[in-house]
Amino acid sequence: MSQINQVNLTLKRLLKQSQITYKDIADQLDMSEASIKRIFSTQSFTLDRLEQICSLLKMTLSDLFILSEKQTEKVSQLTQEQENELLASPKLLVAAICIRDSWSFQEMIDFYDISEHEGIQLMSKLDKLKVIEFLPNNHYRSLIAHDFRWLPGGPLETFIEQEILSSFMKAKKGEEWDYRLYLSGRYSESSIEIIRQMLEKVAFKASALNQEDSVLPMSKRQRTGMLFAMRPWESDFIKSLERTEEIPKD
Repeated sequence: MSQINQVNLTLKRLLKQSQITYKDIADQLDMSEASIKRIFSTQSFTLDRLEQICSLLKMTLSDLFILSEKQTEKVSQLTQEQENELLASPKLLVAAICIRDSWSFQEMIDFYDISEHEGIQLMSKLDKLKVIEFLPNNHYRSLIAHDFRWLPGGPLETFIEQEILSSFMKAKKGEEWDYRLYLSGRYSESSIEIIRQMLEKVAFKASALNQEDSVLPMSKRQRTGMLFAMRPWESDFIKSLERTEEIPKD
């Protein structure tokens, strides 16, 4: 990701957390809302414009650059102790999921049965767990990387397998799949590695899009589950038809 793109995303996230709209910026800078939208969409910021927008956030240009730079210093995996602590509190786990999806503090307490006081306590715990950096005025900086993964065979992966995946795969009556495809075949090791790399790229892109869409209002975002999986496997039905004896040679 380019530096200006990272600065743009960081700025959008901060504006959203402060509930400052493009219209608010336009009014303060004596510009049209369309012009402000164009600046953000084309990332055509001048230093003067960036400084003016930062002043609305009550921060300096240096603060913005430091926060943007720190966005790359993120964790890709938790320890077993951290995962166990998340699982010990359903609300803490929900708060961590909101953080991963770049929800604002206000969105979290508006959408879930979490009071403002509880929300502050949850954010403080996530700060101690090194999942976020809790900032003044209920802002935060996420420390979760795009390529974040649960510990293989760890507490959260076990929980997901037992409580979530079985439910995810069993669509309720009337529910539709946005996309579902099953493929299998016999592949060489090099082809398997190519497929694995392709899946990693799709997963990374999906995570990046989730971050970009976080600036939109909740009404324009739909929670969507995705499952990426690949392993050596053959169904019992097909396996039962395999020949158990060698074919006699002439």
